[in-house]
Amino acid sequence: MSYVKPADFVTSMVDAGEAKVFMSTRDTIIRGAMAGAILAIAVAVAITTIVQTGIGIVGALVFPVGFVILNLMGFDLVTGVFGLAPLAKLDKRRGVTWGGVLRNWGLVGLGNLIGSLAVAFLLAVSLTMNFAIEPNAVAQKFIGVSTARTLGFAEYGFNGWVTVFVRGVFCNWMVCLGVVGAMTSKSVAGKVIAMWLPIFIFFALVFEHTVVNMFLFPLGMLLGAEFTIMEWLNWNLIPTILGNLVGGLAITTGMLYLTHGKTKPARNAA
Repeated sequence: MSYVKPADFVTSMVDAGEAKVFMSTRDTIIRGAMAGAILAIAVAVAITTIVQTGIGIVGALVFPVGFVILNLMGFDLVTGVFGLAPLAKLDKRRGVTWGGVLRNWGLVGLGNLIGSLAVAFLLAVSLTMNFAIEPNAVAQKFIGVSTARTLGFAEYGFNGWVTVFVRGVFCNWMVCLGVVGAMTSKSVAGKVIAMWLPIFIFFALVFEHTVVNMFLFPLGMLLGAEFTIMEWLNWNLIPTILGNLVGGLAITTGMLYLTHGKTKPARNAA
């Protein structure tokens, strides 16, 4: 059968985390950059379909294509390594340190940012005829979404910040389920389905994802959105990163590891 049981895929989770901690700097950044670029393209596809159809759920249905592609190609999102890399330390794998875990997070995040910014600039060029014409309907959608998810939250102060944090928690709960989902099957079709479902949920419910936002907000600014880098960082990216960390590690991979990797002996029926 192509299905992999939880006790087995949890071992794969820990193995993957260990491999990522010890990956070379070059490969970590390259894989991060490609993941950021592909996810950015997927966001562009999703927003375009929403504008064309006027139906938000259609964008959620097509968005997971980017996550599926980058995962099958072996590229890394920082949201995924938030959940995987620490498991190698918690499992006491030889040579794994918290410094190594933080190094992995930092390098993958840097790669994601490079790929996201590159696609943001190129897409801004594409949508504006190299900045020679006014933003079209798709570009205006990017401006509106990015503004609403910075200044819109800023209007509510601390309550807005907490809201982004909570949406970040929910987001990476789902995204890391997608990462783990790819390990639950030995067939490509099975992996695709297992990844598609939770990623669809996160996008449909408009949760906050670190790497998506590394692309969405810089693109909005390039197209003319009127918020600053500091407003983006304070009212979106920072609480999103913190929420993603909690959701991915504490809820998804942490709970799977705790119950399937460190299973307690069954109660004696006698």
